[in-house]
Amino acid sequence: MYVKFILWHKYNISNKNILRNSNEIICTSICRKLISHPISEFSIAPISDKKYIKNKTLGLFVVLGDRQVSITNHVYHYDVIISQREWDKLMLLYNKKTEKIIQEFESEIHSQIKHSLHTILEKVSNS
Repeated sequence: MYVKFILWHKYNISNKNILRNSNEIICTSICRKLISHPISEFSIAPISDKKYIKNKTLGLFVVLGDRQVSITNHVYHYDVIISQREWDKLMLLYNKKTEKIIQEFESEIHSQIKHSLHTILEKVSNS
């Protein structure tokens, strides 16, 4: 019950006077689509805690940091501040996507290591 109250308080009381406007809705939708796009590239700045999405085919660059989303290309630039609840959802989606990419990268590394060790064993056995 206590946890439910804290979550309710975090999302409802702190955002009581903040209504979702059309820019926030459109901005979060753009971010979700870019995160799920197969060509998007992801980066994280650990000191500033900013997250980056780059999509060369669409010509978009997105910076996510401190509840602010900046969408840029060579023609326009938008800065949109989003609610805490939407920010948390967006960060969860971003983190899941980057975690999936890292796990695939790690399994690729491990598969190469196993193959290399097998090759080394064959070389040692043959000599």
